[in-house]
Order: sequence, then structure tokens, then C-alpha cells
Amino acid sequence: MKLVLFDIDETLIDSAGAGARAANAAFRDLFSIEEAFAGIPMAGRTDLRILKKGLHAHGLSAEDGTLLRLLSRYLAHLREEILTPHKRIKPGVRNVLDSLSRMEHILLGLLTGNIERGARIKLEPFGLNGFFPFGAFGDDDEDRDRLLPIAIQKAEAHAGEVVEPEGCVVVGDTPADVRCARIHGAVAVAVATGPYEADALAGTGADHVFADLTVAAAFFEAL
Repeated sequence: MKLVLFDIDETLIDSAGAGARAANAAFRDLFSIEEAFAGIPMAGRTDLRILKKGLHAHGLSAEDGTLLRLLSRYLAHLREEILTPHKRIKPGVRNVLDSLSRMEHILLGLLTGNIERGARIKLEPFGLNGFFPFGAFGDDDEDRDRLLPIAIQKAEAHAGEVVEPEGCVVVGDTPADVRCARIHGAVAVAVATGPYEADALAGTGADHVFADLTVAAAFFEAL
């Protein structure tokens, strides 16, 4: 049994900045601070670390329920922001998911820095949630490097099958996606559909680098 885990932002979809806008709007609601996340990198990071970084940057504590209130406001705004007409699914995604979902020896899951509720909100308009009955999310552990073992545990509980790390494939668009796969002995597939060019991703130790999932279709057929 092979487990194929997908990142969301810039791998499966382009939310047209919905997450960043929602985070900034949440900060504005609670703290009257505009563009609170300007200059704070988000690609490849978990939601919890991003929000904590924003709080720290403005001298605010994440304790006493502040982080939970911020998450609540973030999700409320994300439900609105993801409705932007500029969002789009990445090339080749639906065909690859359709193909993999029909393979009896393949399990599909998510491995993402999004908290689960945020992940589901982002995927819903594209009709992609049904492909992913489980996943490892940013609220399972805020350290992305620890998410693969969590995804394996959930896959085994879902399928009743043993899944070995070397039988896992992690698909993402950043060096962080590659690292979280390689440190556990999983196969790292990098797609240059986000902020990193193919050459930069090739230097991260990825096992395979593709321009997008249209080009990667033959690889997934080989699984």
C-alpha cells in the first residue's frame, strides 16, 4: 500500500491570496493593525507558526486565548475570501487525483500546514475534499517536519493497512515539503507551481521535480 500526500497551497490550488487576506483581516479585527503580515514569509509554514510569528512581530502574546480568537476570526474571513473569482485549481490536479483515486493500492491524503478547518474551506469550492478522507494538518503539530508520521497513523487507521515511510510520496511546492518527506525516508515530489523555480527545488534533495502535475502524470501512473 502506497500513501500519496499532497500539500494544498500552490500545489493543488491557487487561492489567490485568500489565506493571507484572511490572516490580515483577523488581525485588523482584533488589534486594529493593518497588513500585519507584511514581510512575514508564509510559504511552507504551518498556520499556527505564521499566526504566532505575526503576534510576536507586533509585541503580542499568543497566550490567554488570544491565538484561539485569532484562529476563529481567520476562519471566518477565509470562508469569504476563498470565494474570490481569481482562485484556480493547478494544472493537471484533477486528472492526477482522478487517476490515483481509482488505484486500489493507493491511499490519498493531505500533508499541509493549514489547520484542518482551513484546509477544508480552501478545497471545498474546487470539489476536492472528497479525494482526501484524512490528512496531517498544521493543528496536528505546528512543526511541519513531524507531520508525516501523523499522516501514516491516520492512513493506517483509515485503511486498516500497514504503511511504511518509504512507501509514502509527499507532493509539494516548497523546500519545506521536500524536507518533511526526506527526513522520514519518504519520496519527495516537488512541483514548480508555487514561489520556487524548478532549479531551486532540484537543489533541495527532491527525488523528482516537475513543472506541474500535468507533466508529473506519467510518474503517478507508474505508482
